[in-house]
Amino acid sequence: MLHIYNLAKRYADTLLFEQGNLVINAGERVGLVGPNGCGKTTLLRILVGEERPDQGSVRLDVPPSRVGYLPQGLTHIQGSTVADILYDESLDESHWVQEIERLTQAMAVATPDQLPPIEQAYAHALDRLTASATIMPQHEIDGILAGLGLADIDRDTPLAILSGGQKTRLGLARILLQDPALLLLDEPTNHLDIEALEWLEGYLATFDGALLVVSHDRTFLDNTIQSVLEMNPETHTLTIYPGDYSAYAEAKLREREKHWQEYTDQQERIARLEGAIQQWKGQASRIEHETINFHYRKQAKKVARQAVMRQRRLERLLESEDLLDKPRQTWQMNLEFVNTPPSGQDVLLLEGLAKAFGERVLFEDVTLTLRRSERIALVGPNGSGKTTLLRIIMGRQEPTAGQIRIGSNVQIGYFAQEQETLDLESNALEAVQRVAALSETDARRFLHYYLFSGDEVFARLGNLSYGERARLSLGLLVLKGCNLLLLDEPINHLDIPSRERFEQALADFPGTVLAVVHDRYFIQRFATGIWALQDGCIRPYPELRQALAAAGRGAGWNS
Repeated sequence: MLHIYNLAKRYADTLLFEQGNLVINAGERVGLVGPNGCGKTTLLRILVGEERPDQGSVRLDVPPSRVGYLPQGLTHIQGSTVADILYDESLDESHWVQEIERLTQAMAVATPDQLPPIEQAYAHALDRLTASATIMPQHEIDGILAGLGLADIDRDTPLAILSGGQKTRLGLARILLQDPALLLLDEPTNHLDIEALEWLEGYLATFDGALLVVSHDRTFLDNTIQSVLEMNPETHTLTIYPGDYSAYAEAKLREREKHWQEYTDQQERIARLEGAIQQWKGQASRIEHETINFHYRKQAKKVARQAVMRQRRLERLLESEDLLDKPRQTWQMNLEFVNTPPSGQDVLLLEGLAKAFGERVLFEDVTLTLRRSERIALVGPNGSGKTTLLRIIMGRQEPTAGQIRIGSNVQIGYFAQEQETLDLESNALEAVQRVAALSETDARRFLHYYLFSGDEVFARLGNLSYGERARLSLGLLVLKGCNLLLLDEPINHLDIPSRERFEQALADFPGTVLAVVHDRYFIQRFATGIWALQDGCIRPYPELRQALAAAGRGAGWNS
């Protein structure tokens, strides 16, 4: 269904990948993994023809109309609405009938030079007409929209006012409504709540086409894929691994351990050879200088020849392809929370808290206590009020009823989902120096821990990717020395190595955390408890499975 031959791509002097080969057959599900910036999105864009490779070719065994591609951001024409995205004319059979009639007339009067592009357009129109006849029945359409939380959204809603999560789900719904044979999904799990994630996993379990998906959600990958395609930025290669993400992670761990053992053994062998060479050279030199006895001087020459032979053997090893490079340590964020002052035992108290917008009640009568060192994951459907709760705690919105009390010696750090706490006109260096009295040298050294180097520290924040801004925001929380972290989707734009580093940092954090997060693997690793926001109530649970079961959806949720 999808064939990649000897693919290569570079930008200026930066090589992304080369000699890439892959075959994906119908029904196969492959996860594309690799650190941010290694070229995963570029590969998908090449596969759908939005970019050209520098070398190699791509072959699809299905027509373009049967390829569903979800980019990271939903692009749209100014003024378009939800209906324009869900029900565009490309899904309308009558549109393509009219287009075929128009092209037929155009071919009848076209000159030989004009004919090729018209014939190509005619073939495409025929293909789309065939595809439009396969549009799924209304009950399946309703199921997709409901599963992605779009059933109640007004079809006349302008796209410009939708949240990032709504746009992601809308783009995904548009693709699934076209009943594709091949799905290419670039970060489909960003902004999806747990309920929508599980619905998507269930849909893909029954999908009979092929799937290539980029995702940093490890639980989602474990539940949806059969093999992993790794994009390695060090070797610039594409390597396929059988099994789900957990199997891939275990295989990579075994590879690293084997590489380290082989490297260590080789270094010990080299050290032994060097030691023996020095010993033989020293012995021969002593004999030669300490005696004029012909017999002993003859023995010294033999020892010297042995040293020369082993020196040549060592040189051949050092120059051969068998010489192993030292395994590289992956460059990851340094997220050590230091100088965190202790707070009182009761960090945050919510007393009869309620919030409503007009007649719409998000939550009411919420009475909860967050205690020192607790790490609470706040879960619930998109739009249920999780971000609003954090904003109320920060004093950025007023509650409808109730009050919030902050404990003694509590210093709050806030990570905003939309990253509105950052001044997008400034740069990373200015942001750091605004928070802490650091020299430029110390500030740049600090930013290096968050993967900013060279002139990147001077780049306008508005021009940075979401992932880069997320890393900076986390770094600023470290600098501030906060002992209560309110985190709104902190890992959405982090790759898997950065998520793992963040998990470890939060596990070692001596303060208190309240985090809105939908990554189930992450929740299991970091959370000591769950607050579930459902149907206007927020209830505490000791673990994710209990929270989900209480919400009436526990049977299908993976914990």
